[in-house]
Amino acid sequence: MSKETSVKVFEEVDNLSSFFGTIIMDKIRKKNDNEYLSIALSGGSTPKLIFRFLTENFKEKINWSRILVFWGDERCVPPDDKESNYKMACDYLLNHVGIPPDNIFRVFGESNPNDEAKRYSQIVKSKLPSNNGIPVFDIVLLGLGDDGHTASIFPDNLSLFNTEKFFEVASHPQTNQNRITACGTIINFAKTIVFIATGTAKAEVISTILNKQGNWKKYPASYVSPKNGDLIWLLDKNAASVYIDTSE
Repeated sequence: MSKETSVKVFEEVDNLSSFFGTIIMDKIRKKNDNEYLSIALSGGSTPKLIFRFLTENFKEKINWSRILVFWGDERCVPPDDKESNYKMACDYLLNHVGIPPDNIFRVFGESNPNDEAKRYSQIVKSKLPSNNGIPVFDIVLLGLGDDGHTASIFPDNLSLFNTEKFFEVASHPQTNQNRITACGTIINFAKTIVFIATGTAKAEVISTILNKQGNWKKYPASYVSPKNGDLIWLLDKNAASVYIDTSE
C-alpha cells in the first residue's frame, strides 16, 4: 500500500460512523469562513447506517450549511424511486440536518443517461476547484460490493478508470440497469477518498485488494489510488477479519 493509505478497524458500525463524522468536522474547521466542503456520497446499506448515525449524533456538531453534496453514482431512476441513492440520502440524512437545497446537486436519474452524464460532469466542474482541469472533491465516499466494484464501476468496465471523462454511463452486469458513475480520474483526484465496508461477505475481497495478492487487479476498487490525496479504509471487524489475519 502507498503511504497515503490508512486502514482503520472498528468494533461496531457506530464507531466507524463517528469517525467519519469527525473527518467531516475537522475538514470544515480547516476551511476559510467563505469556503465550502464538497462531498460525493455513496449509496448502499452501509452508507444508510452512517447517514442515520450522523443525523442522530452530528446534527448539531457539523455546520451542514458549509457542505456541498454530490453523488459518486446514481441509478437511472426517478428521485422518488426506492432505488435512488438521492432518495436514500434524503430520507436518512439530508432532510434532517439543514443542508440548504441550493447546496445539493443530485444526479437526474430520470433523464437520458448519456445526456445526464455530460450535464453532471459540467455541474461538478462548475462548482469545484480544479487541478489540471479536473474537478477536485474534498471527500469522496465509496462503498464496496462483494464483487469488488465501487461507485458503479464493475469488473467488466475497468476502462472507466482510464477515461478522461468525469462521469459516464455504466450498466449493472446482472440487471443491465443503467447507472451514472464517477470515473477513475475524478475519483483519484479527490483530496480524501474514504472507503467504507462492513460484514464478512466482503472480507476476502478486502484482504485481496489491500494486500495486492492473487487476482486483486480484477477488482475495480483496486484502482482507487489518489494522485495527491489520502485514501482511508474504514472497516468493521467483520469486514477486516481476513485482512487482519494475513497482517499478523
